Amino acid sequence: MTKEEAIKLLREMEQEINRVIIGQGEMVRNLLVGLFTEIPYSFKKEASENGHHGGCAHILLEGVPGVAKTLAVVAISSVVQAKFQRIQLTPDLLPADIVGTRIFDPVKGTFGVEHGPIFTNILLADEINRATPKTQSALLEAMQERQVTLGENTFKLDDPFWVLATQNPVEQEGVYILPEAQKDRFSMMLRVGYPEHEDEFTMLKTDMGQIELKPLIQPETVIEIRGLIRETYVDDRLREYVVRLGRATRDPEAFGIDGIQNAVTVGVSPRAYHHLLSLSKTVAFFHERDYVLPADVKEIAIPALRHRIIRSVQAEAAKMSTDQILEKILEAVPIP
Repeated sequence: MTKEEAIKLLREMEQEINRVIIGQGEMVRNLLVGLFTEIPYSFKKEASENGHHGGCAHILLEGVPGVAKTLAVVAISSVVQAKFQRIQLTPDLLPADIVGTRIFDPVKGTFGVEHGPIFTNILLADEINRATPKTQSALLEAMQERQVTLGENTFKLDDPFWVLATQNPVEQEGVYILPEAQKDRFSMMLRVGYPEHEDEFTMLKTDMGQIELKPLIQPETVIEIRGLIRETYVDDRLREYVVRLGRATRDPEAFGIDGIQNAVTVGVSPRAYHHLLSLSKTVAFFHERDYVLPADVKEIAIPALRHRIIRSVQAEAAKMSTDQILEKILEAVPIP
C-alpha cells in the first residue's frame, strides 16, 4: 500500500464514521489517530518475533452519558472488520470475567483454559471507574505487554489490540478512581463535550436506524498503515521540543512560566514522551506529510498529557484545570 492509498482510506473511514457520529469530528479524528499510532510499549523479547513490539494507542474517553462515546467505538469497530468486545464494568465484576480463568475437566483430570473477552482486537471497557481496583488491574498486563497470564500459561494477544475505556466525570459515588500507573498506560484522554446547536438539530433529522456502515479495512491493513506512519521523519530538534514540554510540567519555574509555579505536584513521565512523539507522527500523516512539525506536537499535546499531570491543592482550589496548565506551557516553551 502506498502513502496516498493509505491517506485516501483514512479519509473514507473518517467520513463513514461521521455519518453516525455527528458533531464530534475532533473525537473521531483523535480515535483514528489512536488506532493507527504504533506505541512502543516494550522491547522486542523474542528473536523469532516479526516486526516491532508496539501496539495501538489506548484511549480513555471521559464525558457525561449520551455524547456518543460508546457509539463512536462501535462505529469504528464496524468500519474495521476486527473482533470487538464490550465489557460493562460494575463493582461485582471479577478479573476472571475479563481475562478468563482455568476450569477443571473431570473427564481428563486436568485444567483447561477459558479465554475471556480481552482476547479480541478492539476492547471497550465501559465505565471503567465502576470496577474495583483489582478488576481494573487485570487490564494492565494486556495494555502494556499485549499478553495475558492465566495460571502458568501466558497467551499473546492479537495484533492489533486496542483498549478504549469510558468514564463519567460527574457521577463520583460508588466509583474507583483509576490509579496514576494505569492512567499513564493510556496514550490519550479525550474529553467529549456536547455538540453544537446545528449538529444536535441534524441528529434529530437523521434516521440512525437506517444507516449501515461499510466495512472498509481489515486488521492486517491497520498494521500495514502503522508501518507507513512509523517511517515519518522526526528531527532531533523536535525530540528536544518534546523533552522541554515534558520537563516544563515538572519544573515550570526553570522555563520562566508564570502563574503555574505551584500548580503541579507531579509532571509527566518519560513514557509520555514516547507516546506524544508517536501520536505526533500519526497527526502529521493525517495532514498528508511524511515529516513532523511542531504544530503536530501542539495539536495532540493536551489529549496526550492532560491525564498524566497531578494538580496541587492550590490549583484545585483555584479551579485551574490540567488543560489550562498545559496551554500555558505550550504558549511559553519556544518551538524549534
